[in-house]
Amino acid sequence: MGTAATVYDVAERSGVSIATVSRVYRQPESVRKQTRERVLGVARELGYVPSGNARGLASRSTGVLGLCFPDYADPGAEAEASEAGESDDDAMLYSDQIIRGMERAARRNGYALLIAASLEEGPEGLVHKVAGRVDGFAVLAGTVPAGELAAIARRMPIVVLAGPGGERRTDLLDHVEVANEDGQEEITRHLIEEHGVRRPAFVGAGAESPDGEARFRGYRRALLAADLPAPSEPDLRVGMMTRAEGARAAEILLDRAGGAPEAIVFANDQMAVGALHALEGRGVRVPEDVAVTGFDGIPLGRLVRPGLTTVRQPMRQLGEEAVNLLVGRLNGGLAGERVSKVLPVSLVRRQSCGCGTAPR
Repeated sequence: MGTAATVYDVAERSGVSIATVSRVYRQPESVRKQTRERVLGVARELGYVPSGNARGLASRSTGVLGLCFPDYADPGAEAEASEAGESDDDAMLYSDQIIRGMERAARRNGYALLIAASLEEGPEGLVHKVAGRVDGFAVLAGTVPAGELAAIARRMPIVVLAGPGGERRTDLLDHVEVANEDGQEEITRHLIEEHGVRRPAFVGAGAESPDGEARFRGYRRALLAADLPAPSEPDLRVGMMTRAEGARAAEILLDRAGGAPEAIVFANDQMAVGALHALEGRGVRVPEDVAVTGFDGIPLGRLVRPGLTTVRQPMRQLGEEAVNLLVGRLNGGLAGERVSKVLPVSLVRRQSCGCGTAPR
């Protein structure tokens, strides 16, 4: 992979001291924005990765794999789970399941797992915190600029989780995702064909979320196939897909001009669970007055009342496959073309769409 760039190379090319380069990564707020951006730009160009153990990193002998996954914890969900006496498994969210899958597979292959899950330092700080201490790492699609990943991928294997996002413009990265579009199309088609829904509404994530956009495409595809009006944008977008945002979305849709929709299709389970609580508070019956569906298959979906109809994705397997790809690159078992895996999903029918009691 060539001679690794050093902190000296970055400092010389940037026209700053070695101490300044160090502060850019360790205390970015202490460096002027213009200087910080210049140093990071040079680091990207040179493929520099800061490390407290450069010798171990160069020989890929840290024995550690990394996960770069912004902390999307839902404080409301955690508080409600605690008050309800739910177990940790019951309240586990999407990221928790992926982490468990990675931990299990890493342990099986003799590796430890390092997790960087802070939103405070920005994507550059997040990815470099992980990359400087591991042999390879997985990163959630859309959270780190493609240029950052491409530079580091010259030094170590990287797997992109979920997506696809802009990262796939480079052939340096392996990728594993689930069939988001197909799963969303199936659950929407179920509402239309089995429950006669003609006026659904879709609540999605921000346009920067590759998974959210794929799910909206699946939703739209089902509407077009049924000759129903297919909007070019979700009825509502939210910044964070939490229970609180789901409850707020349900309130907005109930009060919108033209009347409430017959079904609310959420891009994830957390929002759908929040909506169920909000609808109950408004005296709206689910599914008699409005059907509700989610996506992910978190354990809590089977415990709420009514039980949540959703698309179950293999979240732990997603983490396991990421580790398998990293280990395959590290031990020479994978070579040549980059791998892109799409894992299947499944429709889980419960009461929130109008189906009878489903197996737990």
